[in-house]
Amino acid sequence: MRIGGILRRLAPGSGGTAAIEFGIIAPVLVIVLFGLVELSFAVRQAMQVQDAAEAGAVYAGKHGWDAAGIVNAVVSATDAADVTADPPPVEFCGCPGAGGIATVACTDTCIGGSDPSHYARISASMPHTPILTGLGLPIPAVLTGHAVVRVQ
Repeated sequence: MRIGGILRRLAPGSGGTAAIEFGIIAPVLVIVLFGLVELSFAVRQAMQVQDAAEAGAVYAGKHGWDAAGIVNAVVSATDAADVTADPPPVEFCGCPGAGGIATVACTDTCIGGSDPSHYARISASMPHTPILTGLGLPIPAVLTGHAVVRVQ
C-alpha cells in the first residue's frame, strides 16, 4: 500500500485545509505587517528630523549666525512636537577639501592661501517610541539629522 492511500484513508475530506493553512500563516503575516508599519513610521520621523536640521541650515544661510533663530527654525520646521535642536547649533571655521570641510582655527590659512570660511553645524533630534516593542527591529531610540552650511 502506498503512503498516499494511507493518508487519503486517514483524512478522506480536504475541507478545512485552507483554514488550517491560514491559521498557520496568519501570525507571520501580522508580524510582517506590524514590522512594515513600524518601519514606515520610523522613516517618516527620520525624514522630519532631517528636514528640521535642513530648515535650520537654510535659516543660517539666509540670516547668518543667530543661534536662537536657528533653534527656532529647527523646532518649528515640522508638525512633530518632539523635534529639538540637540545638540545646539555650532559655529566653526573650516576649509573645504576633497574629504569635506576640515575644521581649523579661524586665524589659520587654508591650502591655496585662502582664509577659512565660517560654517554652522545644525543638528536635530527626536525620540522614537516603537508601536510594538517585541519586533526586534534595529531602529534607534533617538532619530537624528545633521546639516552644515556656510554662513556669512
